[in-house]
Amino acid sequence: MSLNTIAVDVDLSQYDDEQVKLMEEMCIVVDNDDKRIGANTKKACHLMTNIKDHNLLHRAFSVFLFSADGSKLLLQQRATEKITFPDAWTNTCCSHPLNVADELVEKDNLGVRTAAQRKLFHELGIEAKDVPLDGFHFLTRIHYLAPSNETWGEHEIDYILFSRPQHKDYIDMNPSPNEVRDVRWVTRDELRVLLEKGVTPNSGIIVTPWFKLICDNFLFSWWDRMLTEGDVAKVAKTEEAEKIYRL
Repeated sequence: MSLNTIAVDVDLSQYDDEQVKLMEEMCIVVDNDDKRIGANTKKACHLMTNIKDHNLLHRAFSVFLFSADGSKLLLQQRATEKITFPDAWTNTCCSHPLNVADELVEKDNLGVRTAAQRKLFHELGIEAKDVPLDGFHFLTRIHYLAPSNETWGEHEIDYILFSRPQHKDYIDMNPSPNEVRDVRWVTRDELRVLLEKGVTPNSGIIVTPWFKLICDNFLFSWWDRMLTEGDVAKVAKTEEAEKIYRL
């Protein structure tokens, strides 16, 4: 694949100005084994024509932030202004490490964890001191493809991160209205109800495809493991961490 042939000629004038600016961020382009092969704009990486015609694939992350006792998970509803998957409910924070030095560090997934800390502040106003880098625990990676509409979609290798801050029951936040329409702390049973509504026609609830994939394949067993072990650091298993799941 030549990154020079990737299409970017799409009119963004109908979209929110802040979200359009973010489309110029440089994502990390990877091959199917998550080896870095270059970089391209968020815009290019999310165009379905590039995903379908060039198999354009980029690195991403999904954060799952829990209450101190582990009983509740923080969800966000993506803002209406978002270009991809607007108004959809999803996990705490989903985004991309950028093609910059501190987010390219692969040892111990430091680059991804650094990006997660950055985006938790950008989207939800969560201070770095409340989500230190060593508080993010890597579980595994998933490789998936999902259209948002005919123009936009996702094709990612997504790093799954758990965080369970212990210094207060529920972490302080100040969501950006341009990024986040709503937030909700949910129990496992409440999440199951939300997911069921997400696949029910005319329910008014949309759930992002990556969040549904993670929930359907992993989340509830991981959540049970965290509560049984009593420590978020013990959720990760070597055989899962070393694998890329193709979903």
